[in-house]
Amino acid sequence: MWEKYRLHQRNHWIFDLDGTLTVSAHDFVYIRDKLGLDANAPILEALNAMPEAQAAPLWESLNEMEEYFAGKASLMHGAVELLQKLRARGAQLAILTRNTMPVVEKTLLACGISHFFPREQILDRDSCIPKPSPDGIHRLLDYWQTNADDTVMVGDYLYDLQAGKGAGVTTIHLDRQGEFAWPEFADICIRELAEIEELVD
Repeated sequence: MWEKYRLHQRNHWIFDLDGTLTVSAHDFVYIRDKLGLDANAPILEALNAMPEAQAAPLWESLNEMEEYFAGKASLMHGAVELLQKLRARGAQLAILTRNTMPVVEKTLLACGISHFFPREQILDRDSCIPKPSPDGIHRLLDYWQTNADDTVMVGDYLYDLQAGKGAGVTTIHLDRQGEFAWPEFADICIRELAEIEELVD
């Protein structure tokens, strides 16, 4: 069914972090409540829409909460095996996240996978226009001097898939519950990272 995507030939892989490579400890209901945001408000966009003076202390609070939760992150089942297989094959690996770099570094350290990702191949929300914009993917494609046909975006949330589709890369939706709420943005749907490992052989 997924053979047409030739994942075993794709040499550039971009991963979301929280909920994809790691089991996120983030409590977004709590975060939105502490920031005084509506229950379903996209956090970054809501803060960006505020006047700077109003948003400044909220950004500080958000950064503190994200760093706290980062230390509680754990590794997603199958992540190391997949990264090892891709690295052994010579694939380039990157992270595209809506977190900040200190949060990313703390999360990667807590989960023991920082050695898979060169610093210049980690893009946080300050390195590019955050997802769902495809800007970060375009920047990685330019850095790698490759094209969308050789690139895969793996993520667990709508914004990951929208960014991938916007950049024209193959999108993989990881949903451990198997609900797959956004089929129009997902080329491949999986419940476990081990399913990708099988496809890249």
